Amino acid sequence: MNKSNTDNKIPIYQLESKEKVLDYYIKWTQNNQYNEDMLDWNYSGPKNATEMFNKYINDKSIFIMDAGCGTGLVGEELKKIGFKNIVGVDFSQEMLDLVPKDLYQKLELADLNKSLKYQNNIFDAIICVGTFTYGHVKAHSLDEMLRVIKKDGLICFTVNEGIYEKYQFNKKITELENDKKWQVLELKKSSYIINKDIDAWLCIAKKI
Repeated sequence: MNKSNTDNKIPIYQLESKEKVLDYYIKWTQNNQYNEDMLDWNYSGPKNATEMFNKYINDKSIFIMDAGCGTGLVGEELKKIGFKNIVGVDFSQEMLDLVPKDLYQKLELADLNKSLKYQNNIFDAIICVGTFTYGHVKAHSLDEMLRVIKKDGLICFTVNEGIYEKYQFNKKITELENDKKWQVLELKKSSYIINKDIDAWLCIAKKI
């Protein structure tokens, strides 16, 4: 498959507005279709991100935000390796309705492109997988995520390869490092949706 043609590999990648994306999720979540597609497509993003995240964390009791938690695929991976103190945040109620019970301490409906309701320095870490993609959350949201995590807290996230430069995530990652807002600990290309031949950039950074 042509790597440069990422824009056309999944129908939702054609959608640019929040309203159209939300409408799409209403249909996609019916009869558990979203979760079945992720399984069929071999969606490796959650496992890859949690493995990277786990390398830098010693304390499994830390307070984590799963930003753009969707149906809880990242939460399930975190739970497998012993993390329990997690808040799931997503902008689609239909996705949140599919989250398994007792996976998160709390579920919150929120638009990550806007200001978060949380106070400064609340979370020990944020993990954000599958959210920085077409028509979803833009690079400016990283500023708000940094605001709500504590000093030395970690942010681990994926960026779909198709929007890494298009939405200027490459520039934002460098800008935050140059401004001494964070230290990038690791940034690499990683598998993401294997059966659709889509990769993502996988990053973990520490708030300074």
